[in-house]
Amino acid sequence: MRIAMVGLGRMGAGMTRRLLLGGHEVVVHDLSRDAMAAVAAEGAEPTGGLAELVAALPAPRVVWLMVPAGNVTEEAVRTLAGLLGEGDVLVDGGNARYTDSIRRAGEVAERGVGYVDAGTSGGVWGLTEGYALMVGGAPDHVARVEPALATLAPEGGYAHVGPAGAGHFVKMVHNGIEYGLMAAYAEGFDLMAQGPYDLDLSQVAELWRHGSVVRSWLLDLTARALATDPKLDRVSGWVEDSGEGRWTIETAIQHAVPVPVIAASLFARFDSRREDPFGDRLVAALRNQFGGHSVRAAPQEGMDA
Repeated sequence: MRIAMVGLGRMGAGMTRRLLLGGHEVVVHDLSRDAMAAVAAEGAEPTGGLAELVAALPAPRVVWLMVPAGNVTEEAVRTLAGLLGEGDVLVDGGNARYTDSIRRAGEVAERGVGYVDAGTSGGVWGLTEGYALMVGGAPDHVARVEPALATLAPEGGYAHVGPAGAGHFVKMVHNGIEYGLMAAYAEGFDLMAQGPYDLDLSQVAELWRHGSVVRSWLLDLTARALATDPKLDRVSGWVEDSGEGRWTIETAIQHAVPVPVIAASLFARFDSRREDPFGDRLVAALRNQFGGHSVRAAPQEGMDA
């Protein structure tokens, strides 16, 4: 099929290449000329803007968005809604909030445009391994996109999970679970690193990959990271979050569903970004106040800690 891809970051570029390898014709646009040139060298057709991109597609058109959540997606959807028309389908494969997808589907429907939310997982490995695709939208709209879904996903790796919004809802929960899994591995390996034995953590990770009940792709990646940097000396402990964990917890609160593991994993990420936080200093001060416990003096500005 002939399809457009808007956004050629790590995910969008890899998906474009996988579509090209699958025999599809891909028209692309990105603010980075270098990003467009890189995929153009492999057969993609670059364009100078969204209007040119839409004009390069035969009707009915399929345009796939892989741009950051929030205002960037909002502006892209608004612009494309004005360029697309009856029978066209707009696919949002980014990490959008599912309630935004429900709203956007209603807005573009006023112009006769279909909206498919395709929660996409696979990261930089998706090009070779395939992308897991959690797809929401009307059945006829999803059917229009299915040739691309079948190429992007590995066997059994995509599913139409419900109406518009359902795909991004399932992807949101998926990422919340991912937060919890990563936090559990992190705590366990931290304990082994600080424990009473001089363990080869790379060896342990590799061992657990074979037959252990905790084996997973994330464990495979843990083993890979430790094999190349056994003490992770080249990595900072700062851990960012991109929104899905927060949305998962907010949704859980709205529906009174307890998600303590996912919540704790998100708060652990917040804690990773702080240096000598006020709250910890307050706990130390309180122990001194009620029990006379000693406190460590804070380093003075201009002096070594």
